[in-house]
Amino acid sequence: MSEHAHGAVFVHGAGGGGWEWAAWRRVFAAAGWNALAPDLWPAPAGLAATSLADYAVQVRGWLAAAPRPRVLVGASLGGLLAAMAADAADALVLVNPLPPGGLPAAPPPAIVPWGRTATLAGTRRALPDADDAAALHAFRRWRDESGRVLAEARAGVALPPPRVPVLVIASDADDDVPPAASAALAAAWGATLWRVSGSHVGPLLGRQAPALAAEVLRWLNAAVGVAGIQHPLGAPA
Repeated sequence: MSEHAHGAVFVHGAGGGGWEWAAWRRVFAAAGWNALAPDLWPAPAGLAATSLADYAVQVRGWLAAAPRPRVLVGASLGGLLAAMAADAADALVLVNPLPPGGLPAAPPPAIVPWGRTATLAGTRRALPDADDAAALHAFRRWRDESGRVLAEARAGVALPPPRVPVLVIASDADDDVPPAASAALAAAWGATLWRVSGSHVGPLLGRQAPALAAEVLRWLNAAVGVAGIQHPLGAPA
């Protein structure tokens, strides 16, 4: 691959892993992008002690290692983490992102046992837009999550509007992040908004994932240019 390839860093959501982005990575890599989708790791003190800031540091580290121009693509919690690192990116793609303004939710336990309590039936219900193989793949890979991270994310994070092109993708059947919240975020930030069919993680794991990734590539080429990123609001700090 050319050393001048664009860089794309994919940030997964809570309870997931970089594996969620497999379809998108294949599409981006086939187009000549350097596509990275690492796993977020707990802090040395353990999952219960892990904070949103611990994850944010990891995302910035991944981004610093990616070639420029570079794009951050985040889903759900990963969308919030991507937005938190917008100043170091050249464009953002946010898929059903947890909004910086927060979302009301009951306090989570110290460790949310999504990995330990996962069932195939529950995964199938959460992924009505995925085929059986994708649902089984996901069921085997869900992991527990830090309650502290989720509490901090849902409480909200004060962020300035990004100074780079932003695409927000909102699933119409999202039961975790209301589509209206994604639309409000896009409006507040002057971002491009795409409304798509499907579930919360359907854009990543559903049948439409490869086609959607290809559409995102076309948007990136139009919004930021094939030869380099154009900053309509000025270069990031």
